[in-house]
Amino acid sequence: MARDIYHDNVRQALVKDGWTITHDPFQVQYGDADLSIDLGAEKVIAAEKGAMKIAVEVKSFIAKSLIYEFHEVLGQYLNYRRILRLTHQDDRTVILAVPSEAYDRLFRKEFIQITLEEEKVQYFVFDTKKNEILSWKK
Repeated sequence: MARDIYHDNVRQALVKDGWTITHDPFQVQYGDADLSIDLGAEKVIAAEKGAMKIAVEVKSFIAKSLIYEFHEVLGQYLNYRRILRLTHQDDRTVILAVPSEAYDRLFRKEFIQITLEEEKVQYFVFDTKKNEILSWKK
């Protein structure tokens, strides 16, 4: 499995944000489908709430056609969310890691915003140079 060029940046950003990396990659199997999500992570929220679990898919958005790459990423995201539900791991939220450059060029477009909202896509925007999470979008 080839890693995204920002894999290590996102891993560092999550750790800086207080997350513990639990899987690298996070493997999920259902029937004959064997999927690999880039990272699994947990963060203790509070004693009474326990840990928040996420599965993070890292994307660079460096293809010639950003909209084509978005189509691919959206399908991947929806399949990951579905396989976690089917394997009774829906306590883990799928999160898309989006570099700030791609957020500025693509994710601010009205059509993309509507699609993200309708499909309930959760993501965070990260700085590729500082390896920091800039904002969470839920």
